[in-house]
Amino acid sequence: MTYERFEDLPVWKAAIGLAEKIYALTERQPFRRKYSLRDQIERAALSVSNNIAEGFERGTTQELLTFLYIARGSAGEVRSMLCFIERLPSFKDLKSEISNLKSEAEGISRQLRAWAESLQNSEVKGQRYLSEKERKIVQQKKDREKFLETLKNYKK
Repeated sequence: MTYERFEDLPVWKAAIGLAEKIYALTERQPFRRKYSLRDQIERAALSVSNNIAEGFERGTTQELLTFLYIARGSAGEVRSMLCFIERLPSFKDLKSEISNLKSEAEGISRQLRAWAESLQNSEVKGQRYLSEKERKIVQQKKDREKFLETLKNYKK
């Protein structure tokens, strides 16, 4: 399946959801006086979805790959910070929530790795490199996929 907008990407949706949950977590009492910790985890969490979006909007597969790896690094940073927070006594009542967030961040990392691997094995270099003839071929393939999807829906 091809996506026209980054907002439709399942991994972007998961990443923006993780950021929302991190922001909700940092509103909790244990973060009240830990300004730098709060700021850092919020920035890292938001960086995941932002880098997915920026990479998607770039014109080449190589640029997309670069931003996917940056997003993956940010997901790892979120996990690392959650591991640290989990060790602090003032966060002991949030262990379950923190554990769930670590799992979500890890799932996002796996999705990003799989996407990056599929792109590395792709012959497509990105929109910026397509000639007019290649653009028409790509558009015909997209139109064909849409048509076949429409046919599937009629069979149901």
